[in-house]
Amino acid sequence: MATARKSQISLVDTKYYHCISRCVRRAFLFGEDRSTGQSFEHRRGWVEDKLLGLVKVFFIDVCAYAITINQQNVRNI
Repeated sequence: MATARKSQISLVDTKYYHCISRCVRRAFLFGEDRSTGQSFEHRRGWVEDKLLGLVKVFFIDVCAYAITINQQNVRNI
């Protein structure tokens, strides 16, 4: 059975949380698409802006973050 988020997070017990998010269905989000040569690096700024905006909305501190490319188009030959 699912547990409510407010009962999962305790700032008294744990001050730091590691949060991660991934693209669904291995969708391409950042970097250069090797099959088309098209660059999607501009999207990295969108994600960073959204993250920093949410920090202000939810009044949280972010100690560190990394926005990395996925490896969808890397093929093992």
